[in-house]
Amino acid sequence: MDELRGDAETGVKDALAQGDKPQQARLERDILVAERSGLLAALNSVDGSLCFGRIDLADGTTHHIGRIGLRREDTERTPVLIDWRADVARPFYVATGHTPMGLRRRRHITSEGRTVTALHDEILDLGDDTRTGHEDPTGDAVLLAALNTARTGRMNDIVQTIQAEQDDIIRAPHRGVMVVEGGPGTGKTAVALHRAAYLLYEHRELLARRAVLIVGPNPAFLGYIGEVLPSLGETGVLLATVGELFPGVKATATDTPEAAVVKGRAEMADVLAAVVAERQALPDPVIAVEHDREVLMLDEGLAATARERTRAARLPHNAAREHFEGHILNTLTDLYAERVGTDPYDGSSLLDPADITQIRDELAENPEVWAAIDQLWPRITPRRLVADFLAEPDDHLSPRDADAVRRPVTRAWTVADVPLLDEAAELLGEDDRLARARADRERETQIAYAQGVLDVSYASRTYEFDDKEEDDPESSEVLSAHDIIDAERFAERHEEDDHRSAAERAAADRTWAFGHIIVDEAQELSPMAWRLLMRRSPTRSMTLVGDPAQTAEAAGVGSWSDILEPYVEDRWEHTRLGVNYRTPAEIMDLAAAVVRAEHPDFEPPSSVRSTGVRPWVRDASGDLPGAVERAVAELTPAEGRLAVIAPRALHDALAARLDGVTAGGEPDLTRNVVLLDPRQSKGLEFDSVLVVDPAAYGTSDLYVALTRATQRLGVLHTGEVPAALKG
Repeated sequence: MDELRGDAETGVKDALAQGDKPQQARLERDILVAERSGLLAALNSVDGSLCFGRIDLADGTTHHIGRIGLRREDTERTPVLIDWRADVARPFYVATGHTPMGLRRRRHITSEGRTVTALHDEILDLGDDTRTGHEDPTGDAVLLAALNTARTGRMNDIVQTIQAEQDDIIRAPHRGVMVVEGGPGTGKTAVALHRAAYLLYEHRELLARRAVLIVGPNPAFLGYIGEVLPSLGETGVLLATVGELFPGVKATATDTPEAAVVKGRAEMADVLAAVVAERQALPDPVIAVEHDREVLMLDEGLAATARERTRAARLPHNAAREHFEGHILNTLTDLYAERVGTDPYDGSSLLDPADITQIRDELAENPEVWAAIDQLWPRITPRRLVADFLAEPDDHLSPRDADAVRRPVTRAWTVADVPLLDEAAELLGEDDRLARARADRERETQIAYAQGVLDVSYASRTYEFDDKEEDDPESSEVLSAHDIIDAERFAERHEEDDHRSAAERAAADRTWAFGHIIVDEAQELSPMAWRLLMRRSPTRSMTLVGDPAQTAEAAGVGSWSDILEPYVEDRWEHTRLGVNYRTPAEIMDLAAAVVRAEHPDFEPPSSVRSTGVRPWVRDASGDLPGAVERAVAELTPAEGRLAVIAPRALHDALAARLDGVTAGGEPDLTRNVVLLDPRQSKGLEFDSVLVVDPAAYGTSDLYVALTRATQRLGVLHTGEVPAALKG
């Protein structure tokens, strides 16, 4: 790996040192730099945990398994390290004593940096009496060690401990929509991230060009999972929340649950379409346009005809404006031609086609004409349309719904606003004539400048050789720039190249079609959010991860069939993870009892381990902040992380009592103690958890909060407590 890293660094330096070259050479240089830089980033990211396994086959062949693949620089390109995603590596994850898949031994290699710290061998060929002294009788030592390791505030990859049921999902064929359902601790998020890495490996060319989008529930969650894919050698992925999927907008405000529900309904698409149609106005009763001392009356009937003809083109509002302009100009031309060009005796036209064209051109230069067009078919931006609608929603919503969403025009955007902005952008489209005209003018300027440079070059050559004889061989053989390139190609050489990655370009392009989309906590998204995401995935290549039992957002769809049937009908796969690796049995039993109090037939995932430490529940009615302070001191692990999960209304008071703990929308999960509300804790895990005031939560939120711990759980309540927590 060090040799590869050195070669990559040298390649990048040498390519960048080439300086200015012809366009083709510059393109090749930029491609080389991008490839070598990507390889260098991958090598640097996996350095500390490069190789984690070995498989010994019955025929004597041995393969080492790692995060990336490495080969020798010999004629055979001999493999040194097998990428965990390669087919030959799959037995490392799924072979058993009953189905050894040709393996004699499977070895797990544990390391810290570049030092091997432990070996665990599993003998799969029961007839093999060769022993190494590192045998693991149960085959669970590495998994249990990983589960019991202190948390760091960042998710670790599970590449060393992928289980067979997880591997089946990770390597599932790249087609259609796959739903991965699983309760707390089943590793569904890790499976989804490793599936992204696998797809990037299997379909490198396509997905490197189109990019993979991973959608998470909140910024804290994205920060928590942000290091997983780089640790697997993959960096070309875009991570975002729904509130970040409209370029130029970042959702910073918060909706009430009622407002989020209204904005998230699928019917909002029809509401916004009606708002746009309302902007395509008619005169009330007429618009008078003065032209060349004639007053032309644009009445409701004439404008309505132009509007209906424009709508018949079925184009987005702004893109259709060019058609509307043409219809209005034609209508006004006919009115003016009839006024000034009709024979008073027989009513025939005195104007020929050239006269009609001139009249139309003159009308096109009349400011009053454009004022009328702006009034009847204005240019609208998505932000202005949505902001104006939310400021005055009464004409399109019921009084109750209108009161829920009404807000000032100047207020910051919320997560639920972003799908509305995206819908508005689809309805409005873009009138790109001005942008095209600006680009053409800039191009003409660049060509003119390039021509000037070539002219100077030619003049200097003429001056240099004007004293030479015309038949002088030296003067005839010398070439200058103007001899080998014209101004247009010369200008192209100096155009800026776009060096952004596919993920970076996708983040700035609302219409980008991703190669694959992974959605975590998918059950929480509203119908309008799904409309946005489906536009980003025209091929419907998606992996959806979630747990309907953890649906907490009032606007969330919850049901997989309700989410997907409008887009793919029944053409989607469903799989369920049933083993809880994170949450000890003692904690899971308590959390399951909370859900069963409301849903008696609820079946939680089964926990693979028991710590022997039971969760506790205490009354803190006298002094809640003081009780929290004492409980934090009791639960904070020597190594690892503690989460205090409390209602947002208590955060300021609790932060004031807890040393070094802050409250906010984007908490620092790497701190020893972090303060969260239940929604912020979704998808996260901590060594210890303290749940405060459980009676303030709904069942789903409480279930989520209780299942974040890997070791210890405490609950503090004031007054009444949910029945499942009593005793």
